[in-house]
Amino acid sequence: MADSVLEQIAALKDHDWAIREEAALALGEARDSRAVVPLLAMLKDSDRAVRDAAIAALTAIGEPAVVSLGACLHDADLTLLESATSILAKIGDRRVFDDLVGVLGSPDWIVRSHAAQALGRIGDPRGVDRLIPFLQDKVKAVREDAARALVTLGQVALPRLRASLGHDDWIVRLHAVEALGKMRVPEVVEDLLAVMFNDRDTAVRVDAARALGEIGDARAVDFLITAMNDRDIRPKAIEALGKIGDRRAVPVLLQVVTGTSTSANDRQMHGCGDRYEEEIMSLDAAVRALASIRDEAALPTLIGALQNTLVREEAAQALVAFGPPAIPLLLDVLRKEQDDNILYHVKESLHALGWRANRIRPGKGKG
Repeated sequence: MADSVLEQIAALKDHDWAIREEAALALGEARDSRAVVPLLAMLKDSDRAVRDAAIAALTAIGEPAVVSLGACLHDADLTLLESATSILAKIGDRRVFDDLVGVLGSPDWIVRSHAAQALGRIGDPRGVDRLIPFLQDKVKAVREDAARALVTLGQVALPRLRASLGHDDWIVRLHAVEALGKMRVPEVVEDLLAVMFNDRDTAVRVDAARALGEIGDARAVDFLITAMNDRDIRPKAIEALGKIGDRRAVPVLLQVVTGTSTSANDRQMHGCGDRYEEEIMSLDAAVRALASIRDEAALPTLIGALQNTLVREEAAQALVAFGPPAIPLLLDVLRKEQDDNILYHVKESLHALGWRANRIRPGKGKG
């Protein structure tokens, strides 16, 4: 009886790239370890489609391919290195830890990026010290993958990430803040508060506010309200308050929506430029934050915000988040409003809330 796996392995040598691709895909479906070595050879195929099919097949085969893939990491061919590390990044196997550490110094940023991903997936605590230096890699994608890998490693990465908040390079501090926010551990709230108020780089301070929102610890609420006085931090501080969801933030958010509160270092909303854009961002963020908190005391203010062309759509969407309590107020606008654009958004919100037009006629009352 014919052995289909051996037949497909033989087809990998066909002169027609389409047949080679089809054979590689079939071997991936079979997941037979006998195909590992022949498929590794296809990682150097002249045709991109064949190489991609071989990558997919070896990824599907998984564990039986790991040791051989690790051996590929000692090859000088960068195309092979890229392919092998991309597969190992998806499999994640402790046996090739040292091989992956070895290619972290590759001149090819794709190899470095895949290797960082793989170290995160493997979950070996030794990966922390190897990954930290790559928070200042010259390529952003590598920095981001290193940060994500550290997040995946979890608690064991905390001490080094916290220490990195004091690094001289602002890029390192930025990625450390991002990682700590994604880890969502309450124990770093005080560290991030210190960064938000004291870091010398604006981007890092702003990201600390964002990270505090991701962690969602109510201890940060009063400090984020204070940070709203800083024009640069203001939009992210407002967004963070919405994510935390503490009702203590509602009064100050209402002030932002009504225009009675702006940042202390920028009391005037300019007609154009960065400051104007930032105030619009703050206004949008405040509306979304009120939708997240869902304190019904905010309903009249959000109804009023329908008059503001800058946030009308966001206000209409926010009202939907409140559910049935918003319907009477929206119906009142529907009865009295003459502006077609406002009426359009009101009807959209009512429709999303389950209201149908034949239940009431504007200006006619119920019946």
